Amino acid sequence: MFSPLNSIWKATCPSSTLVRCETRPSQNGKFHGLQRPRKLQPATKLQDDVPSGKRRRKKSGSNGEDTKSMDEVQELKMTNGHTPPVTRNRHDGEITAEGPLLMITKPLPKVLVIHTGGTLGMDPHESYHSDQDGVHLREGTGGTYKGGLKPGDMLSNLLNIVPELSAFANIELNVVFNKDSTRVGPSDWIAIAKLLHANRQKYDAFLVVHGTDTMAYTASALSLLLLGFRKPIVLTGSQLPLLMPRSDARQNLIDAITCATAPHTYPYVNVQEVCVCFGGKLLRGNRAQKVNSNSYGAFESSSYPNLATLGVDVDWKSRYLLRVEGVYRPRFKLDPRVIRIPIVPGSNPELAYGDLVSRGVRGVVLETFGVGNMPDTEEDGWMTWLRNQRGENPEENQGLQIYLGSQCTNGPLHPELYKSGSLALQLGVESGPQMTPECAVVKMMMCLCYPDIPLGVPLAGEM
Repeated sequence: MFSPLNSIWKATCPSSTLVRCETRPSQNGKFHGLQRPRKLQPATKLQDDVPSGKRRRKKSGSNGEDTKSMDEVQELKMTNGHTPPVTRNRHDGEITAEGPLLMITKPLPKVLVIHTGGTLGMDPHESYHSDQDGVHLREGTGGTYKGGLKPGDMLSNLLNIVPELSAFANIELNVVFNKDSTRVGPSDWIAIAKLLHANRQKYDAFLVVHGTDTMAYTASALSLLLLGFRKPIVLTGSQLPLLMPRSDARQNLIDAITCATAPHTYPYVNVQEVCVCFGGKLLRGNRAQKVNSNSYGAFESSSYPNLATLGVDVDWKSRYLLRVEGVYRPRFKLDPRVIRIPIVPGSNPELAYGDLVSRGVRGVVLETFGVGNMPDTEEDGWMTWLRNQRGENPEENQGLQIYLGSQCTNGPLHPELYKSGSLALQLGVESGPQMTPECAVVKMMMCLCYPDIPLGVPLAGEM
């Protein structure tokens, strides 16, 4: 199967692409060479678009002799090492072909798969048992994760089980760790971010295999820590292990790599952000939330439209993709001394939470009602508690930073519309457009380390 065309790229590039180029004719009508290619499209697309007409000449002058127009184009198709020319021209002021076509072979994109654990990589025989009601996780185990995973062996097994992945990209795999995602925290998010940063120039896209329980936290963290990364980082996982017969892992992996390589395949969708791909949907990572513990459609983005829906075709919503501005600015610090506090009617914050500052808490995501309302009477105690924690004014702050969010999933925040919200803002409590609770917590952790970054200003499409 050796040929001059595929000898170099055969192992890594099974697909071809047509490139349109322009030529410059001399006075005698001969072509001088090719200018820089102007546009890339798949070969099949261009073959459909360009007619296979012959050279056209137009009559001019009284003697009826044929003359060439001033601008001509040539179609060159490289087939088995041959380049037969077919010339075309601009006829009556209209371009009959945009330029010559060169059939070239280009390499598949390079994708780094980062494995962190989760259900996808569990041992199904040791982690699950079956009965008349179905398949269940063994009680008290949380699943079994094999230690000492070797990237080479795991990649080989992955491509044996899901061979379709190799049709999309040249894949390499790195095992960062292999554990339940409930054990993944800020130090792990930083480790993943540093690995992505170190390999940013080496790969075209990145796929992170992760457990579902805290995937939204990790996605939010990566989107904020790696601002301006400008390459696809797609997180995925599964509700059942890859080796189980009815697992959703196989389809999620194929969908995820489809989205990760979208900038390099037709229709060349410019994905530049951290995403979650799960259950046939591509979601913005810092807007995604796990909403179902059992369904294959476990994730939703209720505060922002899906970036793509994957079925028979991929329905891209390109207008919702993040447009990255500014330079790449990675950060690798997070302060984990942050808690979420949902306001519960009738609860006394002094009794429930007490003095947070004395216990070392430095950040609070306060989840209020509606647009930012909370109980405001002395009996309720919330305003007194806030005043004690923050001080009478921002200058007296004891080091506790508070972000005022909402228990509502959708809708704007306007705490200034209510007495309690206005008082909270006067005390220096920060607010802004709505964020998911997962993203708000992670952003608070980062802002504690980087005080120049305001909580209420969008950074990566999170609000």
